[in-house]
Amino acid sequence: MTTLLNTQTKTDIIYPSSDGEPVAETFVHFRAISIIQGLLERYLLGQEVTVLANQFLYYSEGLPRIRVAPDIMVIFNVKSGGRDNYKIWEEKEIPRVIFEITSPSTKSEDQGYKKTLYQQLGVKEYWLFDPKGEWIKEQLIGYRLDNENYFLIQDNRSVCLKLKLKVEGGLIGFYREDTGGKLLIPQELADNLEQTRLELQQKQLELQQKQLELQQEKQLRELAEQKLREMEEKLKEYQQKLDES
Repeated sequence: MTTLLNTQTKTDIIYPSSDGEPVAETFVHFRAISIIQGLLERYLLGQEVTVLANQFLYYSEGLPRIRVAPDIMVIFNVKSGGRDNYKIWEEKEIPRVIFEITSPSTKSEDQGYKKTLYQQLGVKEYWLFDPKGEWIKEQLIGYRLDNENYFLIQDNRSVCLKLKLKVEGGLIGFYREDTGGKLLIPQELADNLEQTRLELQQKQLELQQKQLELQQEKQLRELAEQKLREMEEKLKEYQQKLDES
């Protein structure tokens, strides 16, 4: 595992939070990054973990030019919430999971320099997602660290996140291992909410119909009881007349 460079700290060293480059190559890539970050943030809510997107990861103190910007990194055992950048020597934790939303233009870097760097830093899982399927036929491949070396993940399971990953068009579908439930993207949440609203509306209509039927039954029963009492009164009067004659 790579030993972090411990150079002398200087208070005047600036660690930039931006290089002016676009967040993602295309809208498809940007959408994938945004959705993965949002899903994982909701899934990990309440835990000591942060999910950062396209922010500088500094791993050599005193050397601000030595940095990398993973598309998504998940760091456990740290304070939740955002950061302008992430400095390993300050927070004492290595990212446990990293996602790169890759393309032909970043293939060499993602499969070469970044893969080697993340392996040496000790990142437990490294995932490459090609939303357009331009160079990864299956679109998604992952590596898991074992004895300081990366090995291909065969079952698309994230042991660190306890999630099963599936390619769903230009996105990754995340499924909980404990329940099998899917982590829903905003559109799916909206669709589910609308479906729930329609089902609730239907149940309310059915309840109103049932209440109307019960009310009608009650009225018919009361009418029948009233007619029965009238007949009993008439029968009683008729009986009295027979007794008198």
